[in-house]
Amino acid sequence: MTPLSEGPPEPWPSEESPQGALAAATLIVLRDPPGGGAPEALMLQRAAAMRFAPGAIVFPGGRVDAGDHDLAAMLAHDLAPEDAASRIAAIRETIEEAGIAVGLNAIPSASVIAAMRRALHGGALFEEVLAAERLSVDFGALTPFARWCPGRGERAHVSRTFDTRFYVARAPEDGHLATVDATENTRLRWASAAQVLADCDAGLEVAIFPTLRNLERLALGGSYAAVVAHAMAHPPEMVTPWFDVRDGERHLCIPDHLGYPVTSQSWATMSRG
Repeated sequence: MTPLSEGPPEPWPSEESPQGALAAATLIVLRDPPGGGAPEALMLQRAAAMRFAPGAIVFPGGRVDAGDHDLAAMLAHDLAPEDAASRIAAIRETIEEAGIAVGLNAIPSASVIAAMRRALHGGALFEEVLAAERLSVDFGALTPFARWCPGRGERAHVSRTFDTRFYVARAPEDGHLATVDATENTRLRWASAAQVLADCDAGLEVAIFPTLRNLERLALGGSYAAVVAHAMAHPPEMVTPWFDVRDGERHLCIPDHLGYPVTSQSWATMSRG
């Protein structure tokens, strides 16, 4: 049983994932709304049958696989291998889950994206899919935003936990429409971070703890440039939540120096993934 209070964990300085955690990547895709105002994020609703966060609203993303590492090793970059593979996974998963291509050296047509998506769903390697369309990865199109991983205690008692890197990128400006894959996700929407948070407060959406905290960070930025500037001002350190008792209630807490405006939440009010 997890103790009521644990205290902050030791920092994790390694690029490699902690023992028992699977590497994953998430892409926060932002677009400027036609009428102006805060940028809108692409959000997907997880299918109810999914094992992780069923029914919750999330950013596109998924596991980093061996093919992502193989492709990262083939391409020229000055990134850590884990970072490069994670950026590739974030780009690939966004094509698979939402049908839009972000972070490539050129913007494919809608028909090409659809063909790439079908190929990926059919089991083709991303390396092969890109080569067929004479495309490559633009690593610089993604800005590191955050990195989250459960603590050792949770990893020891849960069958699958994830070391997830979050990146932010601008949506294509060509009007391509994102669409659900109808398997892992059943609904998508573009909305400002503030609107999604308001909908969560109203019970119209459900989001897990990391998603809420990252939405609150996004809501600080009134433009895509402001979000990127905030991300660059707070280089990602692994966020490992811990439990503490505050005002007589058990809270899940995160560090207060990483740019998050809200750093704890009562356990009794949380949605679990």
